Amino acid sequence: MLRPILIHLACLCCSILSLSGCHTNPRLPASTEQGLASLGPADVLLLGEQHDASDHHRLQAEVVMHLTGQGRLAALALEMAEQGRHTRDLPRHAEPAQVRDALGWSDSAWPWTQYEAAVMAAVKAGVPVLGANLPRKQMGLAMNNPELDRLLSPAALKTQSERIRDGHCGQLAESRIPAMVRIQIARDLAMAQTLEPAVRPDQTVVLLAGRGHVDRTVGVPLHLPSGLRVRAVALGMISHEEARTNSIQFDAFWPAAPAPPTDYCAQFKRSGASRSTPSPAPPVNPR
Repeated sequence: MLRPILIHLACLCCSILSLSGCHTNPRLPASTEQGLASLGPADVLLLGEQHDASDHHRLQAEVVMHLTGQGRLAALALEMAEQGRHTRDLPRHAEPAQVRDALGWSDSAWPWTQYEAAVMAAVKAGVPVLGANLPRKQMGLAMNNPELDRLLSPAALKTQSERIRDGHCGQLAESRIPAMVRIQIARDLAMAQTLEPAVRPDQTVVLLAGRGHVDRTVGVPLHLPSGLRVRAVALGMISHEEARTNSIQFDAFWPAAPAPPTDYCAQFKRSGASRSTPSPAPPVNPR
């Protein structure tokens, strides 16, 4: 793995408030180009997002367009589509509807408009887009598979349990938390298993996923082969304010505006969620 790298937020050429004045070409802010260069070469680049933060999706699209423009994008992998779904059989001129169909896209779970720019940039460049998430039909097996617990250290299991508890606003019964943790582990494992065979020499596979999934201490990086075989960089898109209290372990931070303030727990409680209701869904409180 690459040694930990930290992009100091104050040292980037442009702040998130002044990107429009720092272009080297019409598509790519100088901070994006310089930020990628500062990371060094990577076989796998894990972009950790807050799912409802529009600025994160803008940055994702810029990264994908930059890498495709240089012929360096090996594949684009997505938490937002199930493992086994892909666009390999589609032509470069495929329409968005064809792409959504190939990926089995669920617009209710993942609004297409947020990801369209990044996904279609890859398709138009002839780069495969790969579903990487655990298929829903496998979630029941994961929930009841204690062998998954062995893939994390006791400390990492505790961290995941706390995040599941907090992410579901304290509304999950304690008896459900171990099963939910296993689903998170299985998801991370599925994403890693999708990334590894997509690696190509002198190119980069990009994963778009929630920030918790790219955490070096509990997420996808734990399940990638170590050493020189796969060099991975976990890059967290995060605001200056969030960076001061962030507990997720990235290799680097990328300044990005957060989503508008939202009381996710109030929304969750209004939905009538029960403490005893099992759910394979991700946390409703995206951290």
